Amino acid sequence: MGERFWTVRLSAAAEADFRQILRWTVENFGSVQARSYADTLSSALKALNAGSAIIGVKERPEIGNNIHTLHVARNGRKGRHFVMFRVGSIQGREVIDVLRLLYDSMDLEGHSPR
Repeated sequence: MGERFWTVRLSAAAEADFRQILRWTVENFGSVQARSYADTLSSALKALNAGSAIIGVKERPEIGNNIHTLHVARNGRKGRHFVMFRVGSIQGREVIDVLRLLYDSMDLEGHSPR
């Protein structure tokens, strides 16, 4: 039996976060580092295709119902952001909705969807 792949969708806020993170990285560390960090962020997002049971995912009931996070610093990569997401299903397909990409020292509850 083959692997199941989940559908991973980025919200408009998560897409805006991605762009802002890279813009800030270019301004502070240059375009080479921004490309490297884009790979780090993308790697974490791609990992979610395997579902919410992957190593590093944490349930976050203190933030909201069915909210999970995954830190982007994984598999030898360095980073300071969390992927905040919700797990669900649409028409029988398992879906991960990425809600935000947030700096790990931020107040996550203050940036969670209501």
